[in-house]
Amino acid sequence: MHIEKKTLKNIFIGVALCIILYWLLHERQQVNAVFAVISDVTFPFVLGASLAFILNVPMRGIEGLLKGVKKAGLRRVLAVLLTFVAVLLVLAVVFLLLIPQIGDTIESLVPKLIEFFNNVQAFVINSVNNNPDLVEIIGSELNNFDWANLVQEAIKMVSNSVTTLVKGAFLAISTASSVIMDVVIAIVFAVYCLFQKETLARQGRKLVYAFLPEKTADYIVRVLRLTNATFSNFFSGQCLEVCILGTMFAISMAIFQMPYIPLVSVLVAVTAFIPVVGAWIGCVFGAFFILVANPLQAVWFIVMFIVLQQIENNLIYPRVVGTSIGLSGMWVLIAVGVGGSLMGVAGMFLMIPVTSVIYTLLTEHTNKRLRNTTVDVKKLEVQPPEIRRFRDRQKVKKDKDQKLKADKNAEQNGK
Repeated sequence: MHIEKKTLKNIFIGVALCIILYWLLHERQQVNAVFAVISDVTFPFVLGASLAFILNVPMRGIEGLLKGVKKAGLRRVLAVLLTFVAVLLVLAVVFLLLIPQIGDTIESLVPKLIEFFNNVQAFVINSVNNNPDLVEIIGSELNNFDWANLVQEAIKMVSNSVTTLVKGAFLAISTASSVIMDVVIAIVFAVYCLFQKETLARQGRKLVYAFLPEKTADYIVRVLRLTNATFSNFFSGQCLEVCILGTMFAISMAIFQMPYIPLVSVLVAVTAFIPVVGAWIGCVFGAFFILVANPLQAVWFIVMFIVLQQIENNLIYPRVVGTSIGLSGMWVLIAVGVGGSLMGVAGMFLMIPVTSVIYTLLTEHTNKRLRNTTVDVKKLEVQPPEIRRFRDRQKVKKDKDQKLKADKNAEQNGK
């Protein structure tokens, strides 16, 4: 019996996939070790590619402003440099606003903590002085205590702690060096990606069209372009939204004469990069800082935050971010919940544009299948004719029952 070459190829692929699936399910430790090695090797490059993708959003706008520069290479160099300078300036402004305010808050908080501990100490001393029986009980227990054994255990614990501390210090230094090296490699790789983004995109398309059927390759390229546009719109909308939110808080706090306006408004804006729930983190810290200065204003700050958050969630975010990616508030909330459960904060941030891409592709596929069917268009309306007729019949029946009941009550009252 002759077996075609294509059939043999499919059988081989199927067997290989079964072996890989068996290995993934039954060799968990080896699988985790392999994925850990792959993750360690690829992390700086994945981080660099992600950084380049994010920085490409402002870089495109900067390149648009540099159209007067005729040489494309010089325009790209200036755009990359100005992008990094702009990012560093934003980070510098954020840190310059946050660090001094945090220092002032801690400085004002320390005397209050000292006063609290002094009050606790005074309470303990008064309790001891007012309860001599308790002092005698504690003294007898201390006399019967095995102090020699306690000293030996303390010495042993200190020696173990020193050993652990030394090992931890070496591990921390090694980890910090590795992280710094990964960050440096990621930044350098991001710069290369920004300079050669058109070349990398063309090489990727060549690979796709070389190894896949043209129809499949067209679909993959279209999905990648849709993903790129969706992520870019999401990042742009998110940056605009946090700027609007921070400005709203600064103006509102200035109107109500609250303290720490730069600190709290910047803190709320920075934490608002985490969709939906991030601003609440800023609210907690902001309320704590204001509580140190004025407890009553901290309560009013929470009330103000709830009002502004409702305005932001219902008016600003759906129009600035939701419209830019084509998702309603409900789907944004679902994306944030699922992403947070799977990947934490990064999942919250990434799942919104991913959901937008899936939603767009599913909508297109659904509409395409419906166009190829004989389903009546009226059945796809918000309220199909069958439902309207059913509700009309239910209403007529309800009105008739109410009329019969009213007539029966009137007849009984007449008797």
